[in-house]
Amino acid sequence: MSTVDPINIQYTSGTTGFPKGVTLTHRNILNNGYFVGESLGYGTDDRICIPVPFYHCFGMVMGNLAATSHGAAMIIPGPGFDPSDTLRAVEKERCTSLYGVPTMFIAELALAEFNYFDLGTLRTGIMAGSPCPAEVMRAVIDAMNMSEIAICYGMTETSPVSTQTRPRDTLRQRTSTVGKVGAHLETKVVDPETGDVVPRGTSGELCTRGYSVMAGYWEQPEKTAEVVDADGWMHTGDIGEMDDDGYIAVTGRIKDIVIRGGENIYPREIEEFLYTHPDILDAQVIGVPDAKYGEELMVWIRMRSGAADITEAALRKFCMGNLAHFKIPRYLRIVDDFPMTVTGKVRKVEMRRIAAEHLGLEFPM
Repeated sequence: MSTVDPINIQYTSGTTGFPKGVTLTHRNILNNGYFVGESLGYGTDDRICIPVPFYHCFGMVMGNLAATSHGAAMIIPGPGFDPSDTLRAVEKERCTSLYGVPTMFIAELALAEFNYFDLGTLRTGIMAGSPCPAEVMRAVIDAMNMSEIAICYGMTETSPVSTQTRPRDTLRQRTSTVGKVGAHLETKVVDPETGDVVPRGTSGELCTRGYSVMAGYWEQPEKTAEVVDADGWMHTGDIGEMDDDGYIAVTGRIKDIVIRGGENIYPREIEEFLYTHPDILDAQVIGVPDAKYGEELMVWIRMRSGAADITEAALRKFCMGNLAHFKIPRYLRIVDDFPMTVTGKVRKVEMRRIAAEHLGLEFPM
């Protein structure tokens, strides 16, 4: 058996469309798990709490393979994610590391009994899977004792991690970037239209090349060719920029960009600002059809427990002077939960469909 032989077919979560079978090799995932663990400084004394699914790259590669390649213990808090069970496992098993997507950490921090858990043994962990709000990251570092927590960025097609923050990175680097490219990998930022590399500090599409890039989509060579070019670069579909030190900030997905009256609006900028509101637990911004502007902004909001629902007028007042007028959402919907994939990612394609039906709008054909 060769290291480039396939070991599994990993189906993507389908946040923006239909899932595809990502074919990964031994070389892909064994290397990725090992280097993620190296960046986290894992050793035989570490005990990793893994509440994320094992059938997903997060649990399988960043969890199991990072642990087994470094002799660390794997702590499984339950058959499915429960915030209380997760923190109870951290306390009981004296875990040194905790994993989760942002919605998991948000749920843990929101627990009424949060302050009763002893999380003093934690030092590190990973927040990944979807964009990590800076406010949530700060709360995890301060309230959960995870001073060395890492942000990992990537996708199933890259096994999954392409960039990662390091324990000695500054707070700014760990709250506003997704770190630097991993060992033995390359990354670049290109103009989505021309494919040319853009200058540092300029937004463009993130691309990755190296051992981590998938063998291809299972029995879909035409789909593979759409994302992996002739030079082996994986075009992620994510928009970001690289600073002079090589740190990358992800600002959104190409498919999530809202074009309102000719203005390109990245939802994440608005979401990050809304997280600063004391009564807002979570916020997701999408584009909905509009006859005048082509698209208009809508925000779905989850309120903190005990907080009164925010009104559209109050939301606009909060945003005025902090966001450009065209970035202030026109529509507001208060919800208890967002449509999610089975791996805990917000499914914006479903949100757009529901929103359009709710508002009686139609997307242009």
